[in-house]
Amino acid sequence: MTAHQSVKSARARLFALVAAVVAAVTLLALTPTGGQPARPVVPGVDSVWPHARRGDVPGTLPDGAAYSPAYFLDERASVGTALDPGGRSLRLLLRAADGTVRVLRRLPTRVGPQFAGFARSGATLAWAESISDRGAARTTLWRADVESAGAPQKVTDDAGAVLFDNSEYDMAIESGRLYWTAAAPGGETATEVRSAPVSGGTVDVRTEPGRWALSSWPWLVSTGDGRNGPAQLRDLDTGRVVTVDPIGDEQVTCRPSWCRALTLGGDGKARSYLMRPDRSDRRRVTADGATAAIIDVAVLDRFEVLAGESSTLASAIGGQRLFVYDAAARRLATVAEAALKVLYRGGVLWWSTGNGDAAWHTLDLRSL
Repeated sequence: MTAHQSVKSARARLFALVAAVVAAVTLLALTPTGGQPARPVVPGVDSVWPHARRGDVPGTLPDGAAYSPAYFLDERASVGTALDPGGRSLRLLLRAADGTVRVLRRLPTRVGPQFAGFARSGATLAWAESISDRGAARTTLWRADVESAGAPQKVTDDAGAVLFDNSEYDMAIESGRLYWTAAAPGGETATEVRSAPVSGGTVDVRTEPGRWALSSWPWLVSTGDGRNGPAQLRDLDTGRVVTVDPIGDEQVTCRPSWCRALTLGGDGKARSYLMRPDRSDRRRVTADGATAAIIDVAVLDRFEVLAGESSTLASAIGGQRLFVYDAAARRLATVAEAALKVLYRGGVLWWSTGNGDAAWHTLDLRSL
């Protein structure tokens, strides 16, 4: 059986199980229990947005290697990693929508290779490669044209002590330059904002006191200030700083357009809210313990991605329900009944499922 046929078979079994579970859940929701009001059923993405672009990607390559997507160019084409058949190297691959594979980079597994920090501008995709060289970590930055067959080119090997948070803002391409953050040397509580021409060249270093991460350009967001500390935003162009103080025991995480506030209710369940950095336009996103599934707040300035409320299906095959909250329409929609690993970059949300037949599934939020 081919990888494509295996995924189709797994999807057929999964859809049949989903249909049965959804029918049971709907019946329970409509049936009074002990006089308690029925919980509202959260509609599915496809019923709210019939033209949503979705995709399915096999969890294995034609050579049998497990595939882990790291960045989706659209709902089907992706860049990701897989070991070679002998397990001696880790490959960075461009996997086209038709399943054909192009090797971008190959690093020996003995140096503990990692690929991270993906950023895209037009046809240019940039990323970071980290290895352990004689016991010391070393990071280089690379770029490739994802629309041509040209070989990847090194941007710089002067990356510093890079700081990545598994955020879509770990690196950014702006006005022909690649930006990232690094820890300042010498144990100083400061952050280096580094940049280099995407085409390659001298690295510029700007040191900012405090611990910061990149956000929507040209903003930085504070990190590492403790569970209930204030969230801060700094405009790199003007130097303006915005401080958002938490109220009570809430935990606040911000971007320039939205902040996420997480509190714990008296029943022990988490409650998620969105609000503007000036604390206006506050709204409850969801209850019942569903919390943020990704580090980034309100992606595309519109969608909060959440996971929680384990379903019968999730209990059977693993995972949690996956939701998106649309801040523009103030509504919640169900993306998947049983999502395992959840990731987001560049407008595309993807998640894994699998109980023996691993697979990846995508939703292009730009199509909603």
